[in-house]
Amino acid sequence: MARIGIMTFLHNDNYGSSLQAYALQRVIRTLGYECEHIDYLPDRAEKIRNLIGSGNHPKLIIDGLRKRSVKAGQEGARKKSDAIPAFYREYMQLSPVCRNRRELAEQAGKYDILLCGSDQIWNPVWLNPAYFLTFAPEETPKIAYAASLGIRTVPAAGKVRKIRKWTRGFRAVSVREEEGAELLEQMTGIRADVMPDPVCLLDRAAWEETAAPGPGGEPYILCYFIGENEEYAAHVKQLQAETGLRVLDIPVNAASYRSGRELLDGIGPREFLGAVRNAAVLCTDSFHGLAFATIFGVRTELIRRYREDDPESKNSRVDHFLRLVNEKGMEQIREEGTAWLRDVLSE
Repeated sequence: MARIGIMTFLHNDNYGSSLQAYALQRVIRTLGYECEHIDYLPDRAEKIRNLIGSGNHPKLIIDGLRKRSVKAGQEGARKKSDAIPAFYREYMQLSPVCRNRRELAEQAGKYDILLCGSDQIWNPVWLNPAYFLTFAPEETPKIAYAASLGIRTVPAAGKVRKIRKWTRGFRAVSVREEEGAELLEQMTGIRADVMPDPVCLLDRAAWEETAAPGPGGEPYILCYFIGENEEYAAHVKQLQAETGLRVLDIPVNAASYRSGRELLDGIGPREFLGAVRNAAVLCTDSFHGLAFATIFGVRTELIRRYREDDPESKNSRVDHFLRLVNEKGMEQIREEGTAWLRDVLSE
């Protein structure tokens, strides 16, 4: 039985990231493979090396080294930071922690296939060669599943050269958005397939099984906002007036802590799923929030995080997902993604 090592974001305290990692591992196991995530948690020297190598402006590099926190929610953030690794320990298989490229290279020798994805692992803003599997032994097949670039325009020439170099030698490449496929082809000549986010590869029953019991009591509107935008509060207030429902909030930023809404603070991934599943309405600007609401059949009030003329807009991933759901439905989306994995892993 082939053994597969996965590289993705595991330590950014994000529900979507943790749950897509869980879903991808679970699906690959159902296909008959041994599979674990490579637990990449770079030490400070590795972080500095990656930030300097990213080709960003010095100010952006310095900002990347600073610890970011929401003072009003430090206790909740700490609980969340504890809850996500606890979820990994109980529901996923991870390798020993790898702190640098040397340890990644040593770990890579234990796998028959290396796979990177999904999430914005190929976002040029913070290029990290580890997520392009540059540490892989030459003889080990490399696959990218639904990698996301998270951009709308071709980046600076120096970054394009790195992406072109690091994407050579992959057995198969798929990306999450059509826009990303077009950009990748412009930069590298690679014609990537477009595949769904891993959370779409598990059906509702599987996610129901994973979810914790949600909040009880009266029906509620659930807020889950990644960005901070004045129109969010106005939209929620209007919706509450129209429905008469209470409002709960899974806080991510300072605006949620200032909102006066009832907070579901410091919850883990399973509790996040339960909160979305039990909601009467989900108000969100989150791609994964939208995806889970769609899976659970929850009414969604989607508020776009970016203006359409914003060069850093990531609205395309939401637009692409909504178009897919409308054209194909979740069952066909799930079947196509699973079939792609089955085919490329068995080559």
